[in-house]
Order: sequence, then structure tokens, then C-alpha cells
Amino acid sequence: MITNFILNNFKLKMKIKRLKLLGACILFTGIIFTNTQCQKSKGSNLNLSFLHDTKELPRINNTKHNSQQITDFKWPDGKKMAISLTFDDARLTQIDKGIPLLDKYDVKATFYVSPKPMMERLEGWKQAQRNGHDIGNHTLSHPCTGNFAFSRNNALEDRTLKSLKTEIDSANVLIKEAFGVLPVSFAYPCGNTFVGRGINTKSYVPLIASQFETGRKWYDEGPNDPSFCDLSQLTGLELDGKSFDEILKLIESAKKNGQWLVLVGHEMNDEEGQLTSLLSTIEAICQYATDPANGIWIDNIHNIASFIKEQRGEK
Repeated sequence: MITNFILNNFKLKMKIKRLKLLGACILFTGIIFTNTQCQKSKGSNLNLSFLHDTKELPRINNTKHNSQQITDFKWPDGKKMAISLTFDDARLTQIDKGIPLLDKYDVKATFYVSPKPMMERLEGWKQAQRNGHDIGNHTLSHPCTGNFAFSRNNALEDRTLKSLKTEIDSANVLIKEAFGVLPVSFAYPCGNTFVGRGINTKSYVPLIASQFETGRKWYDEGPNDPSFCDLSQLTGLELDGKSFDEILKLIESAKKNGQWLVLVGHEMNDEEGQLTSLLSTIEAICQYATDPANGIWIDNIHNIASFIKEQRGEK
């Protein structure tokens, strides 16, 4: 008798639980249905499209990203895009092999120089500037994050804005003494734009913006929109180790969107190596970009940035 009572009571409780669960399911289904009808009729702040949105996102450098808008910026002479070739550190292969190749095609590049190696080929760098190449500041000591072993004793995590400004100013003085003009272009060593660590971390982008026309980063994922980009934080895409076919994909994507593609290299050599831009790739870029049929303006950072500022009504 008691056993039957307990069993019947248990069954009753289970029925009540199932009814509650069924009621919750019906309520949730009703909310979804009501929200869908509201969006169809007058829109809603509650957007549940992520439940069914499976559209393929476009790719930049083989990485999925949100869709890019084609800029309405007007490049000169009906050009469809712009390219700047940039190289860091004043490496000897740049002056010995790279610049003669660029001069062959009358292509002007930007070189962000480190003073010590610059002095080893100073007359060559002076001639490069006279030929129209842009000489930029890359600091005195090339400080990067201490996560790189080579920069552990010169880590940005241990620097201050004041100490970094002193170093950048000193590099400016040396460049002016060598070339007679102050540089207007700057490249962040290793693409890092900070000093300090934790809650004391500070961006030094405002410092660069106050002293230079442009600041270029590195290892970014897409080109610059000339109508929108921050000239103090120009994106730079890797040129080192790339074939022309790989770079051509970036060019065609940037051309489609009317963008400014800034390529970043280091060594300029005909043999593969660490941080090396192949001369064969550079020559193919020059040939392709200087063909009028391809609608490309290839020039140094300063010349293109000056045009962008003028078009945007900036000083």
C-alpha cells in the first residue's frame, strides 16, 4: 500500500517536470517566432541572424575578413590603385643590388635607414636620395618587443615615451646631417607601436604623428584605404620571401578596391634567405606596375601620402 503510494507520487512529479519543460520549449519557440516576425515587419534591435548566417566571408592573405568597401578615392591620371615598395634597416644589399634594379625601371621606393649601416654606404645613399628615393627614420637602435631575443636588452617594454623620443630625434639629426633634410617618413621597428607594459603601456603613435607625415607598420593583413587610413599607422604587408604570383594576388585585390598597397622588405637579393625580398619578385613588380595598361601608380611613401593629404584637404 505504502509502496504504491510512493510510486504514484513519483510518477506525478515526473509528469509535472515534463510539463514544465514542454512549456519552456513552447515559450522559447514563441519568442524566436515573434522576433522573426518583428524583424520582417519593422526591424528589431535583437538580431538573431547569427543563428542562420552561413555566408562565406572574403579572404585577405588567405584569412577570412569582413567585406571591404570599394573606395571612391580618385587616384591621379585615372590610376586604379597605388603601390609603395619599402625596405628597412639600410642593409647593404639594398644599396648594392636593390636600388640599381629599382633605378633601372625608374621606380621610387622608401628606405627606412638605421644610421650605422647607412654610414657604410653613405655616398650611395646620398645618390639614392638624389634619384628620388625617400629616406625615412627607423630609430637609432631598432627597439622591439623583448619577446624577440635580439631585443631583450633593448625592449620596448622597458622604454618610456621620453627615451624613445630622444632616440628618434637623434636619428633625425644624423639623417639631416647626411642628406640636408629632415625625414618625413617613419617605420616602427618590428611593427611595434608601444612602450611599457601592463597598465603602464602607452602608444607612441601620437609621437610619430606629431613629428612625421607617415608611420608605417609591418605584418598587417590588408592594404590602406586612401580615403580613410591613418597616415601615422599605415599597414605594411610582407614582401620578404614572396613570389611574384603571391604578390600579384595582393595587387589585384587592392586594385579592385582602389587601395594603397604598401609592401615591406629587408634584404634585397637574388638568393633566398631570412628577411629577404627576391630581386626576381621586385623586378616583376616593377615591370607589372610600370605597364600603363595595369593602371597602377607606384611611388615612394612620401609622394603618395602627400597626394592623399591634398585630396583629403589635410595640411
